[in-house]
Amino acid sequence: MVPMRDSIRSLLAQPRVPDPPVRVWRDWVLVGVLVPVAILEIALRDDVVWPGLALVFAIGMIVALLWRRTYPLAVVVTVFGIVTVATVAAALAGVGDFGLYVSVVIVLLPYALFRWASGKNAAIGMGIIVVTALVSSVTAALIGSTTSVILEPLIGSTLFLILPAALGALVRYETSARASEIDRIKLLEREQLARELHDSVAHHVSAIVIQAQAGYTVAAAHPDAAADALAVIEEEASRTLAEMRVMVGALRDDQAADLGPQRGVADIERLASNTGSVPSIEVELSGDLGDLPPSVDTAIYRLAQESITNAVRHARGAAHVEVLVAGGDSDVRLTVADDGTQIGAGRSSSGYGIVGMEERATLLGGTFDAGPGATRGWTVTAVIPKSGGAT
Repeated sequence: MVPMRDSIRSLLAQPRVPDPPVRVWRDWVLVGVLVPVAILEIALRDDVVWPGLALVFAIGMIVALLWRRTYPLAVVVTVFGIVTVATVAAALAGVGDFGLYVSVVIVLLPYALFRWASGKNAAIGMGIIVVTALVSSVTAALIGSTTSVILEPLIGSTLFLILPAALGALVRYETSARASEIDRIKLLEREQLARELHDSVAHHVSAIVIQAQAGYTVAAAHPDAAADALAVIEEEASRTLAEMRVMVGALRDDQAADLGPQRGVADIERLASNTGSVPSIEVELSGDLGDLPPSVDTAIYRLAQESITNAVRHARGAAHVEVLVAGGDSDVRLTVADDGTQIGAGRSSSGYGIVGMEERATLLGGTFDAGPGATRGWTVTAVIPKSGGAT
């Protein structure tokens, strides 16, 4: 009993999905198809009562679908309220109901309600849907005058509308779970980047301390040497400040940093030699790659490492992987391209490895792109400024 109560509270506490898509091309196609279908149905069927009112009802219901994501509860209240009023009016007039086949589109509303609305609004909307089903069943009972006529429409219509609601809740849960997993991957990437930046900052601070001690020692006897020490301190402090600016906002947990030496661009060739003979890895380093900030140096290595790993694991039929690292005046460009097929497991922009690489490049003020190559295979491109995101 308690777990069920907690589940209900959790459902009611859910906020609405932020920034739902307003209208996409599929919505216009849906309306463009259903409106002519409704007109043809009313024109061709002889058993449709009140054709003019039925046409207005059908078109209004179809057009209301355009707002099912942004205002799911309001659309449910409007459409099912009209359905209830029309059902009661038809029963009182003794003409049954409109009986339009196009009315099946209302199945989209419970789905949208549980996919996009807040938990409280979803509960209210589902209550309205159940009331509508109950009114329809009572109306059928008044016409049929049997208990079975009450139960059969009630059970059938309730199941017909609960199933899409359950599907909407399932899609929402899976989407939320995936978003949480992406956030977790980004957090891990930030933590790793923070540890690597910690190492480089620690190196600079150590140099500052040593130079400060040396300058203090020789200040009285050799003022020029003290001035040289201050110049080194200034340079190291500037580098440290640049690294710290990159570090701001990077999240990490309380565990101790890994103080081992970090890999850089110079280690990419060794990384490539450890992957085996198939596919072959060709590494080309060009341009000005000297004296890179540690954060940039390590980031290029990590991006190349992940890209090569993905190519070896997922590039079907690939015989060759090309890794190009080019140092420009203000940035470093990494390109990793394979000649495998363009379809394969994990070879999509939604992969978690792609998310981590994009997060790393973005944190350093760079850009990242991954997708099918111009002719075949998969290409990863990252451009990271040599400033490492510092301003």
